[in-house]
Amino acid sequence: MNPMEQALPRSESSILATNKVLKNTYMLLSASLIWTALVAGFAMTTNASPMGGMISSFAALAVLWFVMPKHENKASGIGVVFLFTALLGYGLGPTLSYYAGIQGGEQIITTAFGLTGLIFLSLSGYVLTTKKDFSFITGFLMSGMMIAFFGSLILVGASMFGFHFPMGMLVISGMFALLSSGLILWETSNIIHGGQTNYIAATVTLYVALYNLFTSLLHILGAFSGGDD
Repeated sequence: MNPMEQALPRSESSILATNKVLKNTYMLLSASLIWTALVAGFAMTTNASPMGGMISSFAALAVLWFVMPKHENKASGIGVVFLFTALLGYGLGPTLSYYAGIQGGEQIITTAFGLTGLIFLSLSGYVLTTKKDFSFITGFLMSGMMIAFFGSLILVGASMFGFHFPMGMLVISGMFALLSSGLILWETSNIIHGGQTNYIAATVTLYVALYNLFTSLLHILGAFSGGDD
């Protein structure tokens, strides 16, 4: 049998598998974002405290690091995704309440939401159209995320002791926005080139990128409007 004839079915099978991962990822991602919005709305209507929101966000990190890896290859992973996104949604509630309560805050939230959607659609659409491989930015993203994460922890810790560094927080927000955009490019590329075959893991990665992008844009827009003074 001609080797080319043997390779063709495998290629078609690979394309079908990739399309299935993309479809399942975007469906679960959409459901997760809607769920997050509902939980965030609940946190706002019940006047969730900033401390409660912070605890919920740290609980989400614990779920991401210690629970998700054990379930991402199982059907139960879907439930863990909704638990993770619910905790982050509740943690987002107090932040949204703060911006909604300041002058021009609703416009800041709307603009951040619109920019997040536009950036995601533009970047993912670019990768899906060009099929470009962004695996070369893996090291940059990993090191950048670690620097931004620990930098934000240091600044949050300092603020708890009365030391505030607005410019530092603005820089960290800018880093997270840039890195989150890169993460969208990287994971979408990873899916279409067969590097990511688990739609639950792909959903979590893209969700985290969108969540960080949205909150970073909130802080940046708030800072330039004077809302974070």
